[in-house]
Amino acid sequence: MTAPPAPAAPPVDERLPLLRLLPLAAQHVLAMIAAPVSSVFLIAAGLQLPPHRTASLLGATLVLCGAGALLQSFGVLRTGARLPFMMLPGGAAVAVFLEIARAHGAATASGSVLLAAAALLAVLPLYGRLVRFFPPLVMGATVLVIGVNMIHVAAPMAVAGRRPALVTIAATTLCFLLLRGVWRQLSVLIGMAAGTVTAALTGSAFRSVPGDAVLSLPRLLPYGVPHFDLLAALPLMVLALASLAEATGQTVLNSEAVGRRPDPARDVPRTARADAVTSLGAGLLGGCVMVTSAENIGIVQLTGVRSRFVTAAAGALLVLGGLLAPVTRLLAALPAPVVGGAALVIYSVIAAMGIGMLRRTGPADRAASTIVALTLLAGLLPVLAPQWYAPLPDWARALFGSGVPAAALTAIVLSALFGRLAPRTPAVPSRPLGSQAP
Repeated sequence: MTAPPAPAAPPVDERLPLLRLLPLAAQHVLAMIAAPVSSVFLIAAGLQLPPHRTASLLGATLVLCGAGALLQSFGVLRTGARLPFMMLPGGAAVAVFLEIARAHGAATASGSVLLAAAALLAVLPLYGRLVRFFPPLVMGATVLVIGVNMIHVAAPMAVAGRRPALVTIAATTLCFLLLRGVWRQLSVLIGMAAGTVTAALTGSAFRSVPGDAVLSLPRLLPYGVPHFDLLAALPLMVLALASLAEATGQTVLNSEAVGRRPDPARDVPRTARADAVTSLGAGLLGGCVMVTSAENIGIVQLTGVRSRFVTAAAGALLVLGGLLAPVTRLLAALPAPVVGGAALVIYSVIAAMGIGMLRRTGPADRAASTIVALTLLAGLLPVLAPQWYAPLPDWARALFGSGVPAAALTAIVLSALFGRLAPRTPAVPSRPLGSQAP
């Protein structure tokens, strides 16, 4: 008697042939590679790291991105949602990390990353109660402030070489407007390539990155033993908790994209737990908080390939690239104005996303308009008038003198006071709070 055929695997669990798997995985890598590169350049510029340290940090960041993708794709011990996710350094987290480093030193910034990851792990059992404190109004205002704050951080890099930066901005924008499908996902990468060619033709300086090694392992504790300061870490801890709302939208969106019935109570804590575990690694290797990104969901929808093994293979490629010293040295040699120009486009798009999210929340309501206005005031005042906070004690300056956490706290408190926190399912953002690519 002939045995009945085995049931077909769900699309998310489909195993693809190697010759088909690798190009699809490379596509995911190309669509997200500009984010870790620009984040590392911003950190390196803020901490004034020499080129070889920049290359080392870039290698560690690529390894962390790859490890996070593998963890989310496979899922181990309820860590990782077993969905086709990629992982990136959080855009907002970079700004907060740099502010902590400038005020308290790089060792304290690394300690703050570890504390933020530990706090996220600790509150996951209370996920259902916490996520309601981050409704779409709070998220939209916070995303807008993140975009403006990061433009402020990236602008000096672009000013260092106006022509390559302008070409990078123009090429990225044109590609984003004119291209479609997967090519549109590569807009930032194409723009950076155009800016790099311009820099070479105009004689702009490329960074000299010494070294002849082929393999390079990530450097443990590059800033020394982490220093733990709860007050200094508080802004990053608030940001980590706010990422629960982001993780909810991403997980629901990705579940729907791959044809799996969304189950936020089961899957969101697994998504956030993988973020926290990868962030613990980032704290030990000198990076900032890592977040799961929905950037690759667009590729999943465009190609129709919903297998989590594709993003797992992309994670493996990222780990390999991070360990290959020539790759990281090449990326670290890119002129700073090129990276700065790309970052300006990226964070301008993030600011526009925040405006779009606010429009969907109906800010014509007087209470909502008041919340948005005061949130913008709290978030932009540290950028426009940092001296305002000089007379405050250290703990208050650390908390309110940083635009992103000040905006998030203001939005949360005012939203509660105005009675706008009735239980609801958070709106699914088109892109995540920590996202870094248009």
